[in-house]
Amino acid sequence: MKKRAELEGGYLLMIEDEPVVQANNKKMLERRGFCIRQAFTLAEAREIISKEMPRAIVLDVNLPDGLGLDFLREVRKTSNVPVLILTANGTDDDIIQGLEAGGDDYLPKPYDQTVFFMRITALLRRSSLLPEALGIGPIRINLASSKAYLYNEDMGLQQKELSLLQQFVQHPEEMLSPDFLYEKVWGQKMLGQDNALKVAISKLRSKLSSSGYTITVSRGEGYCFERV
Repeated sequence: MKKRAELEGGYLLMIEDEPVVQANNKKMLERRGFCIRQAFTLAEAREIISKEMPRAIVLDVNLPDGLGLDFLREVRKTSNVPVLILTANGTDDDIIQGLEAGGDDYLPKPYDQTVFFMRITALLRRSSLLPEALGIGPIRINLASSKAYLYNEDMGLQQKELSLLQQFVQHPEEMLSPDFLYEKVWGQKMLGQDNALKVAISKLRSKLSSSGYTITVSRGEGYCFERV
């Protein structure tokens, strides 16, 4: 069970719609001690990660209910979880698109099972060099699980709130413009007035009420995360 320690009690999520591929990879990885969860659609994957972010993801590109790269872009808004793209799309352009979307590695099908296993373990070793958490005062953000804690209690943040908090914790006492925050959190430029940002910040400010920090607003300038 040596390799289970590499996941530190977490699990590896395999998103793949081909049952034979799922079965073969699951059997091989579990034999080496990995804890595996499976999703055959993007809807299943979203349901799984909404409860707990995996330590790593193996992602197919073409799935019954959408494109894996679109799902990957969603994940990258809030998490740096390592992702191996495993797909039949193997041209240079396909690989470039996968890496640009946020993939950490890319393995075209068909592939050797030993190579697949070594890619997974290498990915986990590299990811262990990245920071697993951010924190300030009593606030701590676990980047691996995409959860935020206040005095060691889960804050129960929605994904957009979590992404906003991450930006504020990384830029304390700085004035952040609405355009900057919107592009970082929603992944696109803000067109005109968008109440989604105001609503998300209002909810986050409320959940920070006992933290000793707040989010102040300066009309015409932006938002600042600072001590009360």
